[in-house]
Amino acid sequence: MNYQKLTENLVSWIREKVAAAGGKGGVVGLSGGLDSSVAAVLCRRAFPEAMLAITMPCHSNREDLEHAQVLADQFSIPTKMVALDTTYDALLKVLPDDKVAVEVSRLAQANLKARLRMLALYYFANLLNYMVVGSSNRDELILGYFTKYGDGGVDIQPLGNLLKGQVRELARSLGIPRPIIDKPPSAGLWEGQTDEGELGISYDQIDRYLASGEASAAVKKRLEPMIALSKHKRQAPPVADLFGER
Repeated sequence: MNYQKLTENLVSWIREKVAAAGGKGGVVGLSGGLDSSVAAVLCRRAFPEAMLAITMPCHSNREDLEHAQVLADQFSIPTKMVALDTTYDALLKVLPDDKVAVEVSRLAQANLKARLRMLALYYFANLLNYMVVGSSNRDELILGYFTKYGDGGVDIQPLGNLLKGQVRELARSLGIPRPIIDKPPSAGLWEGQTDEGELGISYDQIDRYLASGEASAAVKKRLEPMIALSKHKRQAPPVADLFGER
């Protein structure tokens, strides 16, 4: 793949989509991870004078914040920090979970973090007449590996047709710092959480299946239910037919 040409196409696409909606620029949630770093650099190229990256720590890994700052410094990306720790803690105090299983509770709490970040991004988008630029890749979107109305709550998804491996190659082409490219992918939702650990499968295996349909029986057994059960995440909410037709 010609990643220089891909970059040019994605930058033009971002500009066109934002302009078509009457927006002036883009706002990106910058986590310090691979995907958000790529999205931020593309948005910076699309809108050199009208983009903003928001870091939103919420009991987060300090290394991720350091990586976000390194990226912002290298590419001269304007950045604001919105610390969500106390807001998150306050919400947990009024959202009881005493009768809920521990694993379900942890997932609900992790999704709360993602949805708080969405709120912060749209605050700045509304304030500046920007659009929220997402950073989900094709693997995440097809598997439903995102929080509905959280990191999935965005206006445009420039990386949505790129496999994880392609995003990594694009990052190399853009000159994104090596430590960001090489660290294990993680949404940073809890201590020690990694994407591949949570998914129970590697991105290389996912990429191969999505690109070719080829995979072992075990991999297909893992992925196909995830794709089917997350269909609702990729569609607008269904609207009831008042006359009962289907």
